[in-house]
Amino acid sequence: MTQITPRPGIMEIAPYQGGQARIEGVRDAVKLSSNENPYGPGEAAIEAFRRAAYDLHRYPPTDHAALRTAIAEVHGLDAARIICGVGSDEIIHFLCQAYAGSGAEVIHTEHGFAMYRISALVSGATPVEVPERDRVTDVDAILAACTEATRLVFIANPNNPTGTMIGEAEIARLAAGLPAQAILVLDGAYAEYVEDYDGGAGLVETCDNVVMTRTFSKLYGLGGMRVGWGYGPAAIIDVLDRVRGPFNLSSAALATAEAAVRDRAWAEKCRADNARMRTWLAGALAEHGVPSDVSMANFILARFADVEEAEACDAYLKSQGLIVRRVAGYKLPECLRITVGDEASCRRVAHAVGQFKGGAR
Repeated sequence: MTQITPRPGIMEIAPYQGGQARIEGVRDAVKLSSNENPYGPGEAAIEAFRRAAYDLHRYPPTDHAALRTAIAEVHGLDAARIICGVGSDEIIHFLCQAYAGSGAEVIHTEHGFAMYRISALVSGATPVEVPERDRVTDVDAILAACTEATRLVFIANPNNPTGTMIGEAEIARLAAGLPAQAILVLDGAYAEYVEDYDGGAGLVETCDNVVMTRTFSKLYGLGGMRVGWGYGPAAIIDVLDRVRGPFNLSSAALATAEAAVRDRAWAEKCRADNARMRTWLAGALAEHGVPSDVSMANFILARFADVEEAEACDAYLKSQGLIVRRVAGYKLPECLRITVGDEASCRRVAHAVGQFKGGAR
């Protein structure tokens, strides 16, 4: 009789469910469930991807030097302290592999990104959930939850799925208050959508316990390529590089991401268009009696009276060919997360929500 069993914690993990992409029987449904850039990548990135096809028989470089250099030049960072991964998810996983494990605790907030808990459990560590305050990261609650077993503290800023964020002074207070053995990880997947925000890069320069993660999946429109990166103290990046597989990113992914990060004009256009439509969509939903917190990302967390109304609205939107995201798994069952799409998509979803609130069920 077999005695093969997985490590403790593994069976506590529910397989991650991405945003729904199709509606049975509906052609050309509008997907607003995965916080994707509705405009896609810029032409420079697309052309780089095309060119990469001629070298598919070659192994990719293991040091990611060209991409790290591009990121460093664009963001004013030290290329030697950058690590690249298969989305920022892989950087999160590296951190748990390298610094957590049996007996360790990994802190995340109650509405934080699901991968923090999952990666902690995979490593054998214990995830510790702390409450937020009105859907905003609560620094005091995090500090109160820290113990001698705390090894990692994950916060997304802006947060997903709430869209809220805390200021740099609060982040610095959190970093300064952590126990000596703990690392603060600032997940900046949506940092590019915030004007004049460095995602925590400045704090990384002044602290030896802060790591920043970023992604090409959102603003740069490369969700399908799976490229992310991290920036941190040299000693921590050295450890993570020892965990990283040598060929974790393909040549096509590396070349496309390098072109994308250097295409500042496209990034600025996407940021501006998102800000304009985000403001419009939040206002339109509010006029229909659907409030939301001020979002700093590329989505809006629409709040309904109760779970029943949120689920009914979701069902109505699907009947209209519109796919948004239920977020009960993030302990927000009375909410729907709506990606900020292009103007046509935003107007269409706002109109449908208005019809729903007006009784068209």
